[in-house]
Amino acid sequence: MIPRLNRYLDRLYATVQSRQEIEVEEFELFDRSDIAGHTSAISMRLRFWDGSLLRVEEALLVRTFTIVKVRYAYHYQQADGTLVFRYDNAPHHPDLPGFPEHKHEGDRVLASPAPDLGQVLREIDERLYGHR
Repeated sequence: MIPRLNRYLDRLYATVQSRQEIEVEEFELFDRSDIAGHTSAISMRLRFWDGSLLRVEEALLVRTFTIVKVRYAYHYQQADGTLVFRYDNAPHHPDLPGFPEHKHEGDRVLASPAPDLGQVLREIDERLYGHR
């Protein structure tokens, strides 16, 4: 594994592990960073104390000086499976500013830049605790 990708994964995992109320149901890596131009993929399922679930999917391309999130989805749902929000960059809303990045919130679709995992967890905190 390329050191830059390793550091990114360490930071991602440390962010999750710093949260005692999160149960890591899945943390998978499909590493292809050793092949130039190929993406690596991360998949996580994080369960919260109220039964809600965050699914994280990231496809990463390691470049010389940076890691590019080629594809991402942060899907947060209630325990019964009802969507709370999802950030993703699937190219199905070309009319939005910042296309293809957007956020689904219930039935609404909003323009939204790509968040990182820490930002998503803070948003979930707001919903679960009102602040943090």
